[in-house]
Amino acid sequence: MDAKTMGNQFESHLSKWRENEKSALELLKIAGDLRFDRSIEIILFRRNLYDSKPTQVLNDHLFAKNYSKQPLTVQMSVDLAQALFDLDLAPSRIDIGTLAMKWLSNEHNFSSIKEFVADELKEFTGEEAKQSKKIEPRDVVLYGFGRIGRLAARCLIEMTGRGEQLRLKAIVLRPKNKKNPYEELVKRASLLRKDSIHGKFNGTISVDKETNQLIVNSSRVQVIFAGSPDQVDYTEYGIKDAILIDNTGAWRDKESLSIHLRPGIKQVLFTAPGKGIKNIVHGINQKELNFKEDTIFCAASCTTNAISPVLKVLHDNLGIVNGHLETIHAYTNAQNLLDNYNSKERRGSAAALNMVITSTGAAEAVTKVIPDLAGKLTGSAIRVPTPDGSLAIMTLNVEKETSIKDINEMMREASLHGPLVEQIKYSISKEFVSSDVIGAPAASIFDAPSTKVGNNGKTITVYVWYDNEYGYTRQVLRLAKYAAQVRRYRYY
Repeated sequence: MDAKTMGNQFESHLSKWRENEKSALELLKIAGDLRFDRSIEIILFRRNLYDSKPTQVLNDHLFAKNYSKQPLTVQMSVDLAQALFDLDLAPSRIDIGTLAMKWLSNEHNFSSIKEFVADELKEFTGEEAKQSKKIEPRDVVLYGFGRIGRLAARCLIEMTGRGEQLRLKAIVLRPKNKKNPYEELVKRASLLRKDSIHGKFNGTISVDKETNQLIVNSSRVQVIFAGSPDQVDYTEYGIKDAILIDNTGAWRDKESLSIHLRPGIKQVLFTAPGKGIKNIVHGINQKELNFKEDTIFCAASCTTNAISPVLKVLHDNLGIVNGHLETIHAYTNAQNLLDNYNSKERRGSAAALNMVITSTGAAEAVTKVIPDLAGKLTGSAIRVPTPDGSLAIMTLNVEKETSIKDINEMMREASLHGPLVEQIKYSISKEFVSSDVIGAPAASIFDAPSTKVGNNGKTITVYVWYDNEYGYTRQVLRLAKYAAQVRRYRYY
């Protein structure tokens, strides 16, 4: 290739890239207008478009090859988004990646994208649809402000939009600095503002000294210092019928968690496995919740949320006879930073320097979510020197003979259609490592290139990545939305 041809190639590519960036900016503007003016959120294969950079939007369209066998262009997404904008849609969450795939398969049946979108989303349009899905916003209280609490605060603020779903109203802290609560509040704000693993908060945070409030973007969040739950009357802060998310782990059974049912609190959601309460993995068994009777329930563990969706798909399709799961888990605050006494075996050794064999209750806990698996699974864990990002390796014996291709296809299909599209992300990357999972909103990232099947066709091994902090937090908030009955129309 001569110099002139190479130069022409460079200019052509640069020109095409500039046009794609312009299209991405156009898409972002439509996404912003829909979000703030009409409570309509558009996403691309479960990736948020709002607040993205144009280059990120272009990268997300490249990522679409994991799902679509045909190329998805930014301009196509713009055309779809404009068609959505022109409809009288009820508040909703719409995946234009899924919409694009259906359009590519059915475009011969329609005269235009606009006609296709109007037909595909006809149940979402008009005054009747808006009235049937009318949502009353619900207040949220975060009890505790550790790893999960701060991520939950970030997510709640980022998804506030017009404030028609969940509204973060208060954070309850057990005071560390009783002499100077303002100083503690400043430190807490700093921890919210920047995180060594998850980066900087994409917004503004300030502290109101007079009212003990954090002002985070559009929200004024009351910080309440209390030694125990029974010291708080939430109605004094204008909070009513709230869902309280306890992320402290200090109380674990129904009796102790019931102390949270104070004036202003209607429901309590615990962010760990609970005793004597329903353990829920959203996407699988949330329909077990009785909105009137179940005032206290939990979101199970991060590992249970990661493995249950994949186990559900495999069991439904192949029938699990028995198996073993091994979790390669990031270290947590329950371990020691340096060698010191710890009541649990092996956890006294420095977490950032050692691989630590330990136990996991996930194999048993998953049976509370999928009862058919009772007595069929064993499990153990290895804590490793990474601060976030974990991996579950599951070796299973199944009833039906299968192949690598069949397993991967059923997982790809589950990530695209059905009740688990928010929970399962399908990865075809052969370069995927633990740091790549950080910030993934799905509960499970299925590593397709790692799937193994034994010679008998009935012994399989699958690998599932998960962000044990962020991915789990997103599951907690999905459950909170469901329990609070504020979920909008969804098109996935």
